[in-house]
Amino acid sequence: MTLSINTPCIESRPLSSAAERSVFVKLDALQPSGSFKIRGIGLLCEEHASRGAQRFISSSGGNAGLAVAYAGRMLKVPVVVVVPESTTSRAKEMIRRENAEVITHGVSWQEANELALSMVTEQDAFLHPFDHPRIWSGHATVIDEVVQAGIRPQAVITCVGGGGLLCGVVEGLRRNGLAHVPVVAVETTGADSLHQSLHAGERIELPAITSIATSLGAKKVAEQAFAYTKEHDIRSVVVSDAQAVRACLRFIDDHRIVLEPACGAALAVAYEKDPALLGFDSVLVIACGGVTTTPRQLEEYAQKLGA
Repeated sequence: MTLSINTPCIESRPLSSAAERSVFVKLDALQPSGSFKIRGIGLLCEEHASRGAQRFISSSGGNAGLAVAYAGRMLKVPVVVVVPESTTSRAKEMIRRENAEVITHGVSWQEANELALSMVTEQDAFLHPFDHPRIWSGHATVIDEVVQAGIRPQAVITCVGGGGLLCGVVEGLRRNGLAHVPVVAVETTGADSLHQSLHAGERIELPAITSIATSLGAKKVAEQAFAYTKEHDIRSVVVSDAQAVRACLRFIDDHRIVLEPACGAALAVAYEKDPALLGFDSVLVIACGGVTTTPRQLEEYAQKLGA
């Protein structure tokens, strides 16, 4: 069973016009679980199930937890997702809708993760939201599909939270003979652990996440993601919450698809013709998800941020 689907990759005329170059958009918000997370997490869940795992346990207040819950329902394996107190009622309800048990614990993901790890027995499988080689390998299929569609962008734009998607993109480029293609890694102010790590010359941990793009809310980026910055052409860009929300609202108008602010961060680079795109005639943006966000929420964010 393959839990993810081959999602459409379209050339966006509105984005291409704004960016003044060809912009292709990989619509991974159309995945069954609502985000790219099902690619890697689904792959790992299938492997755990084949080895006899009796239960999946994860820690996530958003897309990763929803991906584990969806995978568990499809594979007929019980799921427990531990979420922090900051998780929205909508996200918790969507996880429960996939027949998963939701436990709320701690003010941050780190605390929720500690409880989740303490619950794991020999019969269980623990699913980290982003930090596992098989998860990255599954995420790399997003690039496989783009290449199979005959699209070879000169650069890839992706948002960065914990770094799982970034690791997958780099792996995907490498295994498709595109190791020379740069990656524009986008974060929002207040969730920019990779950007600050690059400036510090070492992985740093943010004291707190202050961005509304909670899907980017890893206070410390994965070690492999940081290591790739020394091996691959990765260009770090930070945008504001207002820019991310504005991009989401424009994307609704342009393509009738709702994305969350984390994904809007990547779109903002194209919509606002960021200098990071200089020299590229064709770029790929990964529209990675948005199932936990509604148009009403985006409008409320926009009013609050003056976007």
